[in-house]
Amino acid sequence: MAMGVSPADLTDDDLLRELGHLYETRMDALRHAADQAYGEHTQRMAQLEAEYLRRRPGREIDPQRLREGARAR
Repeated sequence: MAMGVSPADLTDDDLLRELGHLYETRMDALRHAADQAYGEHTQRMAQLEAEYLRRRPGREIDPQRLREGARAR
């Protein structure tokens, strides 16, 4: 069963909006959703994140998010 629009068919704005909504609802899904619903939430999040990374292979990486940056703190 398909869950929503294919991530590849979303515009950049729609992709970011969908990701934002999933992140907003993640804790609620973890705490209160049935196992199947939580699994579908996880699967959709993975699909959208994979599409984001596919579109932005050279995305800017914050040096503070790297091991060396964390050690320097």
